[in-house]
Amino acid sequence: QVIASPCGTCRGEGRTISDKNYTVDVPPGIDNGQTLRLTGRGAVGPRGGSSGDLYVHVRVADHDRFIRDGDDLVADLSVSIAQAALGTSLDFETLDGDEPLVVPAGSQHGRVFTLKGKGVPRLGQRRSGRGDLRVVLRVEVPTKLSPKEAELLRAFASERSEEHTSEL
Repeated sequence: QVIASPCGTCRGEGRTISDKNYTVDVPPGIDNGQTLRLTGRGAVGPRGGSSGDLYVHVRVADHDRFIRDGDDLVADLSVSIAQAALGTSLDFETLDGDEPLVVPAGSQHGRVFTLKGKGVPRLGQRRSGRGDLRVVLRVEVPTKLSPKEAELLRAFASERSEEHTSEL
């Protein structure tokens, strides 16, 4: 069938092209590469056909403090040599607010502390709960020492019979 006088706007298709904005509810725990399906919000079928689905492909921006590893989060915690050697207790910032964290005396660089259930919410019908937050200890060695700090470190090294250069 040929339409004798087609609509100038749709040229006989029964549909037009227009831009639409939608507010999309993104569930907690979604990750890069996952897709959300918005049923009935896609293109309209020809000649009055029903609307299709709109697929939204998700890209999650990097966080300045946390690195995502599946449902777990990984973050660094910098402490001084004295704090690592003597131990310390501090509040560590999580997604849910500050959490107490105890660094025992003698903790080594690279030690991992796990805060259970403080990671990303698990997404899926059969999964519940949250991943963990792994805190990696980073012991910072000072690059500049005052004369008194250098003397104290020399005395410490001498007490432990450790060799060192006499000048810093």
